[in-house]
Parts: sequence; C-alpha cells; structure tokens
Amino acid sequence: MSRCRFPRIASEEVLPAGAGAGSLDGMRLPRHTGGYVVLCLACALAVPADAQQVYRYKDRSGQWVYTDRPPDGQAATQSLRVEGGAASPRILVQPRSSAGGVALVAVNECHCAVEFGVKATGAEGRQQAARAVVSPRSEHVLLEVPAPAGTGEIRFDYGYVIGDPAAVHQPAGPYRAPFAAARSFPVTQAPPDAITHRDAGSREAIDIGMPVGSAVHAARAGLVINVAHRFYRGGTTQEVRDEANFVQILHDDGTTAVYAHLQLNTVRVRPGQRVGRGEYIANSGNTGFSSGPHLHFVVLRNAGLRSESVPVTFAGPGGAAITPRSGQSLTAY
Repeated sequence: MSRCRFPRIASEEVLPAGAGAGSLDGMRLPRHTGGYVVLCLACALAVPADAQQVYRYKDRSGQWVYTDRPPDGQAATQSLRVEGGAASPRILVQPRSSAGGVALVAVNECHCAVEFGVKATGAEGRQQAARAVVSPRSEHVLLEVPAPAGTGEIRFDYGYVIGDPAAVHQPAGPYRAPFAAARSFPVTQAPPDAITHRDAGSREAIDIGMPVGSAVHAARAGLVINVAHRFYRGGTTQEVRDEANFVQILHDDGTTAVYAHLQLNTVRVRPGQRVGRGEYIANSGNTGFSSGPHLHFVVLRNAGLRSESVPVTFAGPGGAAITPRSGQSLTAY
C-alpha cells in the first residue's frame, strides 16, 4: 500500500518521494512498485498510527533535538505527545477481480487531478501499458488484464504524478514571500545555484534560512491537498530522507506549492481546506533530510508523468517582482 508521495526535491533535502524512471513500450513511469496478484489480491487499508511519545532537549549550541526515547543526562528534557491528525490521501493502483481476470484500478482520494501510469505482465509474458489523468476523489480502471491459466501470476508496476499535465503556470502576479509581513530572511539557495537542487523537481526551488518555529505563510491562495506533520527527526542520514513535514497547496492554474521541512505538530491546515494568500499555515523547522533549519519552497507542475519545478518571483516594494538569488535578504510585503 502506498501513501501519497512527492517527487524528490534534492540530494541534500528530500520530501516524501516518488519520481524516477522505468519504461515499457516507450512509457516512462515514476518509481512505484505495484506487486503481483494470483487472480485475486486482498488489499489492506491504511490504518492511522497511534499517538506517539517524543522527547526534546536543547544541545550545547541551543538547537532543539528530538528523539523517541528519553536521553541520558538531560535534566531539561521535555516530553511531547504526537497525536494523529490529517491523513495523507490514498493515491494508488489496486488490483481487483473482474469478470475477465484482474482490473488495475487507479484510486485517487486527493482533492486534485492525478496522472497515473501502469504496466502489467500477464499470461505468457504478455505486456500491457496504460496512462490516464484521474479526476479528484475518484477511481478509474486503467487496465483489464486477462486471467492467467491455473495459478499463473499477473505482475504490475505503477507510478503517478500529482496534477494535470495540461496545467500551465499562470500566477496573477509575483508570489508573496512565505513568511510574516515585514520580516526578512536570507535566501540560502536559489537558481541558478544548484548545490543540491539538481533535478527537474527541485531546480527552481528556493531555500530560505528560517529559525525553527518561524511562522510560514501561504505564498499564494489555493486548496490544501496533502500535509505531513508527525515527523521530528532531521539530519543528513539516509534513514530520515522521507521524514520532512510539509504542506502542499493546489493553485487555481493546476500547479502546486510545497512548503517543506516544517516543525513537528505545527501544521495548521488540513487537506480540502482553502487558504488565502498570506494565511499562516505552519512553522518552519528542520525535519527530514536537511543540513540545517530552513524552509524549502517550490512550485511544481506535471510535465507528463514527470514532476517539474517552475521559476517564481516574489513581490517586492510596490508589488515589483523580485527574482530570488542566493545570499540576498528576502522581505515579505
């Protein structure tokens, strides 16, 4: 069972991921292993995790450290309880029994369009492939795979990218800097610099050096489609690569903005909620694969089963468009 995941943002800082490349009959698929079925497969439903106990303390440099077990020798340790909250929408391909064999059904519980691709190998090695854009909160049969003789297997792989490939980035004007009005923070990485922003999904991303706990505000109005808020670890080890808290917001033109590395339990919005430009949505943090506290902001479009970042400008004095550059100070107007 797969949860809603996003394209990898960078080698140094990674959001919940999923963009890669496999191919069948010329069709490229984001990485998502499907599995196999022997005529009929019972699929388990995702079950929300129980509340979790987390501990935090300040290290010698004054930075908060989070851990799932009480640390030794730390008298000032605080205990936190991480409660369940908004769950990620299910976006997956389910095999279901059909009259002629097995139907591979795209399940899209997201409040957004999602493009799916699937490839299947059925009886006698016969290969089939399909792709489709599935409407928000709906299902769609991608393939009907004939039943194999006896106890033969049907193998399949699938991938998806959030958004309609027909979407075009058309903001009404410059984005608002994603923090409180009149505050200023340094841009630590922006195009054309590509220290860690090297792939299509991160090349136009902006890193903003914000202390843990700084208020993050929506840079543009839209519909919240996914959040993660329960993660507390950060660092540069592989085990935390997919543990960035984030908010993803769908814009009216079909693009989405991702606000990543957010602080534990500070996300203030839920999937299905509309937010206005400048609305307070979360606190910045240092969760996931990250070398230090910052906000990772990127606007994405579906470029045809491939997630692609797009250039953005921010509003400056008098509404003038400011192109962010590494090392500059960015102010919210």
